[in-house]
Amino acid sequence: MDAHPDINTTPRGFRCTLCDVNLPNAPTVDAHVKGRKHQHLFRLRATRKTQEQNSVFVSGIKPDTSQMQLIDYFQQFGPVSEVIMDKDKGAYAIVQFEEHAAKQSSLDQLEHEMGGLKLRVKPREKKDFKVVIKKKQEGKNTHVNMDILNRDLCQASSVNEQMLRVVESCELSESERNGRELLVKLLQEVFTEFFPDCEILPFGSTINTFGVHSCDMDLFLDLEKTKIFQSRSKSSMEQAGDGQSEDGRSEDSILSDIDLTAASPAEVLELVATVLRKCVPGVQKVQTLTTARLPVVKFHHRDLNLHGDITINNRLALRNTRFLQLCSGLDSRLRPLVYTIRFWAKQKQLAGNPFGGGPLLNNYALTMLVIFFLQTRDPPVLHSVNQLKEMACEEEECVIEGWDCTFPSQPIAVPPSKNNEDLCTLLAAFFAFYSQFDFSASVVSVREARPLPATPSLTQTPQHSPAPAPQNSDKTSPKPSTRPRTRHMTILDPFELSHNVAGNVNERLHKSFQRECGDAEKYCRSLQYQRKSTKGKSWGLVRLFAPRCPTVPGASGSSSQGEGKEKQQRLEIRLPLRPEALPGSLRCQLGAGGEGFRERWFSLVRAAVEKVLQQVLGCRPAREEDFEDQMDTSVSSGTMDTSNPEEQQCASRARAETSSSSSDTPAASGDGAHQAGQKRSLSSTGPDSGFSSPQGKRQRLSSGDEGPDSACWCLVQRHRVWAGRRRARRDMLKSGDGGAAEHSLSEEGGVAMEVRVTELLTAQEPDPLDLLAFRVGARVEGDGENMATLLWFTPLFDSSGLFQDFFHFLESFIPKTTEVLLGLGEEKLK
Repeated sequence: MDAHPDINTTPRGFRCTLCDVNLPNAPTVDAHVKGRKHQHLFRLRATRKTQEQNSVFVSGIKPDTSQMQLIDYFQQFGPVSEVIMDKDKGAYAIVQFEEHAAKQSSLDQLEHEMGGLKLRVKPREKKDFKVVIKKKQEGKNTHVNMDILNRDLCQASSVNEQMLRVVESCELSESERNGRELLVKLLQEVFTEFFPDCEILPFGSTINTFGVHSCDMDLFLDLEKTKIFQSRSKSSMEQAGDGQSEDGRSEDSILSDIDLTAASPAEVLELVATVLRKCVPGVQKVQTLTTARLPVVKFHHRDLNLHGDITINNRLALRNTRFLQLCSGLDSRLRPLVYTIRFWAKQKQLAGNPFGGGPLLNNYALTMLVIFFLQTRDPPVLHSVNQLKEMACEEEECVIEGWDCTFPSQPIAVPPSKNNEDLCTLLAAFFAFYSQFDFSASVVSVREARPLPATPSLTQTPQHSPAPAPQNSDKTSPKPSTRPRTRHMTILDPFELSHNVAGNVNERLHKSFQRECGDAEKYCRSLQYQRKSTKGKSWGLVRLFAPRCPTVPGASGSSSQGEGKEKQQRLEIRLPLRPEALPGSLRCQLGAGGEGFRERWFSLVRAAVEKVLQQVLGCRPAREEDFEDQMDTSVSSGTMDTSNPEEQQCASRARAETSSSSSDTPAASGDGAHQAGQKRSLSSTGPDSGFSSPQGKRQRLSSGDEGPDSACWCLVQRHRVWAGRRRARRDMLKSGDGGAAEHSLSEEGGVAMEVRVTELLTAQEPDPLDLLAFRVGARVEGDGENMATLLWFTPLFDSSGLFQDFFHFLESFIPKTTEVLLGLGEEKLK
C-alpha cells in the first residue's frame, strides 16, 4: 500500500480523513482510494482549492449592486470566471478569477473605487474541505410525538377519553386523505391511457378506517374490463382491416405489445412499473417484486412522501377492506381498541417493523385479534363472519377465488350489540384474554368466532389438504388450496381460510406477546390505570405505553422477580415436532395413535434426550438433595425462578424420586461417608469413567413415577466435553483413531462418532474435578404441527462458572442430535 495523505493509521486499522470512514486493512485502503466516492471527493477538493486560491473577498458594495458591475470592474485585472454575491448577510461578494496572477494583481492595488463606492478587497478566507452529508428530508406527521401525546393523555379525564385521543393522534389527517385521493385520480388518468377501461382501486389502511400517519398506500389495478376491451378491439380490427377499432380508439398503445389474457403476472407488472417510471410525475424508486406471495410493484411518491404498492391479483384484499369498514360501522368501540392495541404493541416492540417482514406482528393480524376478542365477549360485541353471511341478501352474495366472502354491505342490516362494556373495561379484558390464550393448541377463527383446534397431520401431506368449500359457491367452484400451516400463532384470514396472517411470528415473539399481555393485565387491575392522578403523575395509557426496557444478557444477581424470569427464560431449549424428520413407519404409528399420539411422541423425545445426555455426553444421574446448599445460593442470586410453579414441581419431583430410590443405590447404603449436615461429594454418584452403572446396566435418568407429558432429571457433568470438541473430532478423522470414519451427524455413524469424541475428551482428564450439577425439566406443549417439547435447565452446582458455556453448547447440540436419534427409529432408543 502506497502512502496516501488522506489515510491515517489507527489502532484498529486505517481511517480516510477525506471521506470520514474507517478501513480495516491495507487491501481495503487501496480499493477505497481507487473507488468512485474517494476519487470524486478528491477532484472536488482540488477544484475548491483552486477556486479559493484564485478568489478575493470584496466588501463595501450596496444591495443594488449587480454582478455585471463587479465583473466589468474586476476584468481590468484579468478574466473573471464567477461572482458570488450575498446581499442578505452584509452586502459582500466573492470574485473568482480564471488565473492566480489576476487575483494577485487585484490585491496589489491599494484602493478600489467603483461607481462612487470604495471597495475593500482582501484574500478569500481559507477553510478546511469538509464533506457535508445531506440528510433525507422526512415527511411531516410521520411519527407521533410521544412527549406531546403523553401530555395530552395525562390531561384526559378517563381511560375512555385517552383512547379516543390516541385515535385522533394516529389516524390519517384530512390533508393526508385528500393527497391520497388526488394520487389515485392521477394514476387512474395515466393508466387509462395505456390500459383502457382499467380501474385503480385503493384498499387496506388508506380506506379501511384504521389508517395511521405515513402508512403505505395499497392499490389494486383491475384489468378485467381492459381484457374485454382488448379482445373486442382485436375482433374489430380484424373485421375493419385497419389500425382503428369501431369505437374510434387507436390500437397504438401498450396493449398492442401484450396479450393480457395470456401474459403472466410478472410480465404485466413490468409494464405497470414502466408506466410508473416514465409517465407519473413525482414517482420514484419503482421496484417490481414478482417472487412475493402476492407480486406487487412498489413505488415512492416524492411530493407526498408516500410509499405505495400496486397489485393486479389481490381481489380478496378488496373484500377484506370492505369487511373492516363494516365492522368499524357496526360498533364505535372497535377503532379506539384497534388504535390503542396497535400503539401498545409498537411500544413493546411486538409490531411496527419499518422495513417490513421479520417476526413482528403486522397491523392486520392485530386487528384480527381485536375483532376475535370482541366476538368472544358475553354478550358479543361483533358477530362472526358466518353469522353476517346469514344476514346478507341474495344480491350481496360474493364468491372470490372459491372463497365465500358474503356479508351485508351496510351496518343497518346487522342488529346492534347488547354488550355495554366501556373501552377501559374492554382493553383490560383484551390483555387478560390473550395472556391465557393457548396459541399452541388453538387457531384464532374470526369466521366462526371461536378457537379451533390445531389438528395434527402426520399421515397426511399438508399440501394436498383441501380448503373448506364455501356454501354459496354455485357461481365459482372452490379453489383447491393448502390448509393453513399452524405456527406459534395461527390467525386465520376471515375469507381465505388457508392463509395464516401471523405465519411469520416466531416462538420468541409469541412468548413476548403473551408475557406483555400478562404484565398489562396486572397493571390494568391497579388504580394507576383506572384513576387519574391528582398529583399530575402519569396514569392510564401513559404508563401502559411505556417502552419495554431491554434486559442485559448474562446479568447476574437479579433482585427483582421479573429479572429472574427473564434470566430463566434464557435457559430453555425447544424441540419442535417435525414429522418429516421421523421414519415413515413411526410417523404412521403416531398418526394412528389418535388422542394418545401426543404422549407417545413425548416419550420418544424424552428417551432420545436421555440418550444424548447420558450416553453421548457422559452426564450421570445425581441426587438433588446433595446440592441443597448450592440451590439456596442459586435462589438468592436469582439463577432459579422460585415463582415458577413448574420449577417448584420439577424440584419436588426430583427430590421425591431420588429419595425414594436412595435406599437401592450403593451411594445411599450407609458406608459412613455421608452423615447428617454434610454435603455428599459429587464422586459418590458413580464411577469416574464409562457410561454404565456398577451393575452393568445403563442408569435411567428418571423414574417411572413421571407424568405422561413431563419429566425432571438431576445430572452431574465432571468433564469439559463441550470444550475443544470440534478440534478433537477433526484430529480423530485425520488419524483414523479407533477406526473412525467421517460421518455426518444425520447418520447413525455420526452419533457414534460423537460418543467417541466424548470418550477422547474424558480420557484427557484422568482426575476430573467436580464441575457442575444441574436439573433438567421437560414437558410437552401445544398440539398438532405446533407440538413441541420444552427443556429448561437450572444449575445446582457451578463453582467454576461453566454452566453458561455448557448450556450454549447444548442449545445447538441437543436439538440436532435428538432429531437424528428420532430419525433412526424407536429400536435405537431402547
